[in-house]
Amino acid sequence: MAGTAILGGYDAIRSAQEDFYRDLHAHPELSHHETRTAAEVVERLTKWGFQVHGGIGGTGVVGVLSGTGAGDGDPTVLLRADMDALPVREATGVDYASTVETTSDAGEVTPVMHACGHDIHVACLLGAAQLFSMTRDAWHGTLVVLFQPAEETGDGAQGMVNDGLLSQIPAPDVALGQHVLPGPSGHVGTRVGPVLSAADSMRVTVFGRGGHGSMPQNTIDPVVLAAMIVVRLQTVIAREVAPTEAAVLTVGSMHAGQKSNIIPDQATLELNMRTYTEATRAHLVDAVTRIVRAECAASACERDPEFEVFDSFPLTVNDQATTDKVAAAFGQHFGDRAVELDLQTASEDFSDVPRAAGIPYSYWGIGGTDPQAWAAAVAAGTVHSAIAANHSPLFLPVIQPTLQTGTEALIVAASAWLAASD
Repeated sequence: MAGTAILGGYDAIRSAQEDFYRDLHAHPELSHHETRTAAEVVERLTKWGFQVHGGIGGTGVVGVLSGTGAGDGDPTVLLRADMDALPVREATGVDYASTVETTSDAGEVTPVMHACGHDIHVACLLGAAQLFSMTRDAWHGTLVVLFQPAEETGDGAQGMVNDGLLSQIPAPDVALGQHVLPGPSGHVGTRVGPVLSAADSMRVTVFGRGGHGSMPQNTIDPVVLAAMIVVRLQTVIAREVAPTEAAVLTVGSMHAGQKSNIIPDQATLELNMRTYTEATRAHLVDAVTRIVRAECAASACERDPEFEVFDSFPLTVNDQATTDKVAAAFGQHFGDRAVELDLQTASEDFSDVPRAAGIPYSYWGIGGTDPQAWAAAVAAGTVHSAIAANHSPLFLPVIQPTLQTGTEALIVAASAWLAASD
């Protein structure tokens, strides 16, 4: 079984890994500000004998370690974890809950919480790195561990690439990553093909003609215009996307005006699109643009609307051969706890690294919910209301067996390439 010798040391690191996780959970940092987290990572990787490069893309860290007897032609595997937290006030009530507040880049005081499980990701990858370092005679090839900033803003992976990441590490043959999700802790899920959606946010500003609320005939009301746009956008998924093609279009913000008796001169909408093919992605952007322009024309707007695309995340498409290899290793190690992962509407920028390197990749999910609580919620049909999902102020993976499962998953997957004969 791949990685058996490496996995045997987990009990020796369990307690320290759990303590590190609790500390990291209590000290979250926003995107591009992961200085404390990065320093903790650098300290540990250095102690374990990794060649360490820090400050890549701002706060990104990579460590490189070769197994005993590594030679030309041996594989190089890249494992990745993200480090950033979210501007969320924690409401879990645990004794290691975050009470951190900081000043955001916008100058506003904001709470900070690891509400998406990136603290789990860091702790698992560090655990895997430590076990690989303890057993260098049990594997061959080269291991690259990558700790990425700013996943939540969608620019951390590309920022590391732009800052010369690939020139500072051996050329990897494959990239592997994971995410903790709602689901029974102890389970791992893989999926071939599209697994995470592409995501694009768009800010749309439409311009009317302001005036007194008592004299609407003298105005071009952008509030009514924005409302018509919102209604018409609901037809894009219902009438322009095939029922067999998954896609989401959400208008999450609409702002216009300051006072009830003043018709404003402009309105701003912010919307988000989730798609699983590049063709559908392009169609949604075109459809939004077409509908907004048409509604502006119908309202006789005197100025063209403005469009700004921001917070774009790439489509994550798992390579079949790579994922089949990972799934086979998971099946051998985890047995019936290795399952097929459902298509996810969440988004990630992980794939920017393997795409830049021109290598295949696979990205899987691990469950983080107490198995008994999950089973009870499934039986009651209350999963969506009873189980806190990522980005919730109540999101809190159970420490075990989540940490052990995530650590083992990284080792088992990497060992499908790196393991010597067990």
